[in-house]
Amino acid sequence: MSAHPAIVVSALVVRHPHTRALLMVRKRGTTSFMLPGGKPEPGETAREAILREIHEELGLVLEDGNVEELGTWTTAAANEAGRSVTGTVFLHRGVPAGLDIDAPQVLEEIAEAGWFPWEDLPADTAERQFAPLTRDFVIPALPEWFTA
Repeated sequence: MSAHPAIVVSALVVRHPHTRALLMVRKRGTTSFMLPGGKPEPGETAREAILREIHEELGLVLEDGNVEELGTWTTAAANEAGRSVTGTVFLHRGVPAGLDIDAPQVLEEIAEAGWFPWEDLPADTAERQFAPLTRDFVIPALPEWFTA
């Protein structure tokens, strides 16, 4: 990792209602897909940050009762070489209200969103990578109730 402090983020796992796939986003000017979310503002909890970030990035208002904390991990940052990221990751029970599963809306700095299978996540290529936090930590930690 690096001597820089870890980038702190909150992220959300959303499952496609009909397939075994996760919603991931790619920020403008990057090649890495990651879970939607972002950095907490000063004084904001990880939970408050994910509720705000999902509204800003995807235009969705999450019901707090459908959001469950999965865990917190530190690993290499996806889009910032030599940096690490500490991500607190939440699971969403069911499909968030207002999410168009066929064409998820993207706002703010998000260039695109897509659904990717967690059991057979594609290999990284020069054109498209997947965040180490998602690939190496979140997917292995998905609970049975989520993957059933």
